[in-house]
Amino acid sequence: MKTKRHAILLAIIAAAGIGGARSTSAADLTRPAPPAPVYVPPPFTWTAFYIGGNLGGAWAQGNVTDTLTALNFSNGNSNGVFVGGGQAGFNYQINNFVLGAEFDFDLAANNNNATGGVVIAGPLGGHTFTAGVNNGWINTFTGRLGVAWDRVLLYGKAGGAWVGNGGFTVTDVTSGLSITGSSNNSNSGWTAGAGFEWAFANNWTVRAEYDYIGLGSRSFTIPATSPVLPGDTFTANRNIQMVTVGINYLFNWGSPGPVPTRY
Repeated sequence: MKTKRHAILLAIIAAAGIGGARSTSAADLTRPAPPAPVYVPPPFTWTAFYIGGNLGGAWAQGNVTDTLTALNFSNGNSNGVFVGGGQAGFNYQINNFVLGAEFDFDLAANNNNATGGVVIAGPLGGHTFTAGVNNGWINTFTGRLGVAWDRVLLYGKAGGAWVGNGGFTVTDVTSGLSITGSSNNSNSGWTAGAGFEWAFANNWTVRAEYDYIGLGSRSFTIPATSPVLPGDTFTANRNIQMVTVGINYLFNWGSPGPVPTRY
């Protein structure tokens, strides 16, 4: 009798074990698999050193006057020239604000911005003369301040500017004689501008920019032995406007750390 009771108890325990195992297996089969990790890209940052190139146009607006004829040889005309070069700088982003500094260097195609006048008195009466100044290169060093909306940046800039001058050229169109000379190799001034920049990839941006460069005056006195207006002194007051488009590569040392994931 006792042996029969033990057999019944063992049967009950075995049945309970089998039922629990079946319940566990069923629960395992109906439980959904954990979702795969979802890639979350790091937020974009403008904090970086950068280097790039640009192309565009420049317009030199100014006046060239002289002491002998008292003529205005430029009459406020704007003369366009092709420019191209590069830039390098640094950005630091704080919330939506971007601070930075930039150095630009552009070469300008030789542009003798010459316009003419007619001398109506003296031994050169009736002769037509032209006078112009060549701008060979343009350097600027500026501070930048902008507002960023993710990958879009609007900014302003201001600082110093230096323009390399190829020299004055004065030509007597009537006789065909001319003289070229220079009293300075460069002309310094100030610059201010604004631009738009878009990061189309994590390390690449494109931009469009406008700059105004205000320059001091330069003068050139023709030697007394020259056949063209000897002893005449020419003074140029020239300002430059530039419109360029460019591309930059960002060295994103300030970008966030490891790429996060979420489930």
